[in-house]
Amino acid sequence: MTKFILRRLGISFLILLGGSLLLYILTINSGDPLSDLRESNADNRDLLIERRTEYMGLDLPWYQRYWNWLVGVSKCVTLNCDLGLTRNGVNVNSLLVDAAGATLRLVILATLLAIVIGIATGILTAIRQYSGFDYVVTFLAFLFFSLPVFWAAVLLKDYGAIRFNNWIADPQISIPTMVIAGVLIGFILQGVLGGDWRRRLITGVGAGIFVFGALYYFTFVGWFRDPALGVGIIAIAAAGGAILTVALISGLANRKVLYSALTTVVFGVVAFFAIAPLMKEPSFPLLFLLLFGFIAISALIGRLWGGDSTGGAIAASVITGIITYGLIIADYVLRAWPGYLRLQPRPVSTIGSQTPNFEGAFWETFLDRGTQLMLPTILLTLISVASYTRYTRSSMLEVLEQDYVRTARSKGLSERTVITKHAFRNALIPITTIVAFDFAGLIGGAVITEKVFGWRGMGQLFVTGLNEVDPAPVMAFFLVTGTAAVIMNMFADIAYAYLDPRIRR
Repeated sequence: MTKFILRRLGISFLILLGGSLLLYILTINSGDPLSDLRESNADNRDLLIERRTEYMGLDLPWYQRYWNWLVGVSKCVTLNCDLGLTRNGVNVNSLLVDAAGATLRLVILATLLAIVIGIATGILTAIRQYSGFDYVVTFLAFLFFSLPVFWAAVLLKDYGAIRFNNWIADPQISIPTMVIAGVLIGFILQGVLGGDWRRRLITGVGAGIFVFGALYYFTFVGWFRDPALGVGIIAIAAAGGAILTVALISGLANRKVLYSALTTVVFGVVAFFAIAPLMKEPSFPLLFLLLFGFIAISALIGRLWGGDSTGGAIAASVITGIITYGLIIADYVLRAWPGYLRLQPRPVSTIGSQTPNFEGAFWETFLDRGTQLMLPTILLTLISVASYTRYTRSSMLEVLEQDYVRTARSKGLSERTVITKHAFRNALIPITTIVAFDFAGLIGGAVITEKVFGWRGMGQLFVTGLNEVDPAPVMAFFLVTGTAAVIMNMFADIAYAYLDPRIRR
């Protein structure tokens, strides 16, 4: 495995080197970086030309300029990168930090959401093949896959930002809208869960009534402007997540795993009160530290309860702990919503990744960045989730027809065991390749998305460099996005080799 990883690292380095050389040559030959100054009538035109020539190194041959860039990049090994200056004399390092942070924050979150939602939906459609749910998801997958990014972005800005901001000023939901929402969600849920007509009827009607009642209650108490979860809802939701996790991992009949997950829920409730003083004004390092603590203690609980099911107990406990921690974070975010509305009466902005000169507490700043991140993330996730859904469905259907799956069923194993223990891992093998390509595709799509939503990310850096025939910003774009894409491909190859040991040879 070590030789395989080293070989992939060497190939990845050569790909980056060749790609950087090609992009550099194409950029410097795409136009004249001094054309605007040559046509200028300014008195100091010659001085400006001299300064730009100095900044861009235009008095040197192209191969020496490229070599100087490589030397500057090599200093990144010691965390002292030197990516040069723009044609206006601005240090590219400072531009890259903000741009890369905005773009990678957007792309990584969209990728993770697309993977989780797409793979889960693909498995469900494979299990419910040729059902109404399968047909609906297939139609939506092709629809989302075919959406032009710029058109979908404009629609999201209209409905997800402008109209939402108008509605949140006085958030009222009419009775007909509640009924329609209840019917739609009930119809979708009964299709997902399946069963005979009685089970479908009970599921659909029950879900519809619950949704109608929840919307009516939220509207009546003004929850949309003053929301909160509270320890009760956190405990109930975490317990539900624990039961669902145990059902998927080992089945509810395995009491040790079930008790492990439920004990983790109890720990989460106790931790809710214990960490309250820290959560009033935390920091991101503290939040990550608390998350690590939740994972560590959850794993310990699974270890203590596990017995002969230690692996399943640890997995169920850790997943439950992450769910519980997420619910606690969501509670604090919701509690900060009224204060954020006072600072931002129109909370969802259509331009930028955060509000300039925003002055608020930690959770209000968290909300400000989160609301700006929401719409572009939804857009990129919808486009990517279509691919994951279709590929996962196809892969699962192919695996479910294999002989070893038939053998597992003939041995009397439950359908849950057949799906999770035998089919799922092998179905993931082709999906790992799709993840790498999709990540690179998302970076390309993010260029358009950033343009529509006014994000100052890698896309703007790249387009500006191209328009000004300035290789420094373009190469900085390549360094981050190209490296990220190649690393994702390398991780996909490593994951592929882990899932199928034959690949290592």
